[in-house]
Amino acid sequence: MVILFDQYNMPENIFEVIFSTEQQVIVANLLLEEMKLKDGEIGKTEMSMFATALHDGTLVKPKDEGFIKKKEQVISYNKRQFYDRILTPMKTMGMIDYDMYKKTYKISEKFNKNMMKVGLLWLQELRKPPKAHRLR
Repeated sequence: MVILFDQYNMPENIFEVIFSTEQQVIVANLLLEEMKLKDGEIGKTEMSMFATALHDGTLVKPKDEGFIKKKEQVISYNKRQFYDRILTPMKTMGMIDYDMYKKTYKISEKFNKNMMKVGLLWLQELRKPPKAHRLR
């Protein structure tokens, strides 16, 4: 997964940096909120039930924008795409861990540590001596 962002127009929501569509952002937020409600950890069966509920359609209440309140919207997201485009990237980036023995998904702080490693890689690159090359 590639993360592209504009340092001058940084969104307030981390999922807007990571995911490319508004629907993916909403689904990732829903997943995180669901996991927070269950003390940051949910089982494999609960994850499947969450994905099925999304597949069948779930009510979502968008944020209130100032004094204008928006209606609740029904959001539907394909179960297979949920696993492929939301859960798997969140696991590979270190946002969510999967415990194979307990069969549970848990919110993780590894993403933060990985982003710090990316920053250190950039600093190492800056400190390398220049390589000689020729322009033709």
